[in-house]
Order: sequence, then C-alpha cells, then structure tokens
Amino acid sequence: MTLDDVTNEVGEHEEAPVLDESWWDAVLEEEEHQVDHSEPEIQGGSDRRIINQGDPEDWIWARELYQEDEVVDLPIVGFNRGGLLVEARSLRGFVPLSHLMNVQPDLKDELRLKMLEGQVGKQMGLKVIEFDPERGRLVLSQRAALAGPGRRVELLTSLNPGDRVQGEVTNITRFGVFVDLGGVEGLIHVSELSWGRVGHPSDVVECGQEIEVQIISVDREQDRVALSLKELLPDPWEKVDEQYSIGQIVEGVVANVVKFGAFIGIEEGLEGLIHVSELGDGSFLHPRNVLHEGEQVRVRIIHIDAADRRLGLSLRGIPQTTPEESEPEIESSASLPAL
Repeated sequence: MTLDDVTNEVGEHEEAPVLDESWWDAVLEEEEHQVDHSEPEIQGGSDRRIINQGDPEDWIWARELYQEDEVVDLPIVGFNRGGLLVEARSLRGFVPLSHLMNVQPDLKDELRLKMLEGQVGKQMGLKVIEFDPERGRLVLSQRAALAGPGRRVELLTSLNPGDRVQGEVTNITRFGVFVDLGGVEGLIHVSELSWGRVGHPSDVVECGQEIEVQIISVDREQDRVALSLKELLPDPWEKVDEQYSIGQIVEGVVANVVKFGAFIGIEEGLEGLIHVSELGDGSFLHPRNVLHEGEQVRVRIIHIDAADRRLGLSLRGIPQTTPEESEPEIESSASLPAL
C-alpha cells in the first residue's frame, strides 16, 4: 500500500461537506431536539412532533410575515431545553436558544431552564425565519427582530461569497458555530474553523465573541449563509515546500493513531503520516504499541506533496532523545582515578 493509497483510504484531506438542506436541517434539529416541559403531548419527543396543522389562512399570514421581513409580537406559551414555544394564531412556533437575546446557550441547564420558564406568559417581538406548512414547522427569531423590518432582505442582497464581515457568535454546536451578521444568522461548519484538527468548536470560539469571517456561499431563497474562519488564516500547506525538505528531521505531536500508522501534527494545520512500515523494524500488532496520542516525537520527512496536502514521515533510525536529554553515563570503578 502506497502513501497515496493510505491517504485515500483514511480520507485525511476530506473536503468540507456540501452544505445542502439535510446538513442545515441537522444543525437546527440539534437545537430543537429537546425534552419539553410544558406540552404533555410531546413529552420525550422532538419539537418537530408538535401538531402544527393550523388554519391554512394562518400559514399564508406566516408566509407574508416572512416575505415582508416584518416583526410581530407573540405570546410565549411554553419552553424546553432548546428554546421557547410561542402561539402564532392557530400555529405553534419555536424560538431556538441561539435566536434569544437574553439567554446564553452555554448556561448550565438549571439556570437556563429557569430563565426560559420566566419568559412564559410574556409577549416577544419576533420575525419568522423559517416555515414549512407540510412539516408543520414554524421557526422565529428575537435576534433577527431587533434588526428591524426589511433588514434580512437588505442584508442577504448585499452579502456575496468572498466578503469579509463581522459577526457575533450566538451558539456553538458539536458540528458548527452560529454567527449573527446583524439580522441574518450564518453558520461556520466545524471543518471551516481551522486548518488543523478541532476537537470541539468551543475550543476555537465562545458565545458572545465578536469575530471576522469570510462568506463561502449565500442561498437567498433559503436564507442560508455559510461562513469560514480558516479562510482568513494562513494555509500552512502553501509554504510547505519552502519550510521543509526531504530528509529533514522535525518534531511533532501524535494526533491520531490508526491501524495502518499514525498522524503527526508538525504545526497548526499541517499533519503528516507515518505508515506502519516506517515505525521501525519488526512487526507490531498495532501502531498503538509504538506511539500514543499526545506523545511528542522526532520524525524524518520522506515525502512531500503540497498540491495534494500529503506529508510522509518516518521514525526509522531517529533517536527520540537528544544528546542533551540523555542521562549521563555512570563511570565504572575501574575507570576512576586512584586516590
């Protein structure tokens, strides 16, 4: 198996996922899929199960609110861990946490639920940001309402791929970050947060943080704005040929160990692969018998392919301690000078 074969098998350099409807739905569903505290008919279920047939005339009304980007005051009738439930004529609407102004998504459950419960019975100015009569789905936003009528349409018209814009991080999920752009909420997929590995998006940004992002794509029909943080950061692969050479010995940290080798982080966003055949002489039941994640190692570069973002490494013949780090030898009594 060649280095190319291994890279293709493991998918080391997967492209960012296509931000199609199923992906966007999954992000919103993560917020919505919570246990309800006010509606017995959906106990233990998702907000998608709310019976929301409603009057057809009210769906027309909701569509007009959405198209005109108008603000409407609605009563809050319930809550769950994911947000608030509002009454919209004969319809039931959902306001996700990331679209509320005074409830931080990263609060502890007990405090967050208490704050949400305190909203029940009040009126809230909201905008419709998503509606789907066939699925009985109506999603609203307090955050968008603060931007004023018509702001969403104005902003979506002005945004273009490649633009750099400022925004506020409003919510962090396991596979992406919500960013308020001033009336429209965009999403940074976890793959667009950094050139390096990201354990969780919260390792990179925090709620309430002001950040600059680059727009990847804009879907004006669906109000979808895909964003990137890493596009504003230098790509380490662009200068790999200038900074590294075949035969060079470098230090790195074991990022991941798999059955056919180990990935070594040389610098932020730059990883190389030690194939199992380059771990050393002899046979190994598994590379984990040789290397462990988080371990610092010295490796030799044996292959560089900047175009395909591949770096081949080897442990063969590389001592893992420098002369300065090795313990001093203890002299035998025979070598000691006579007294």
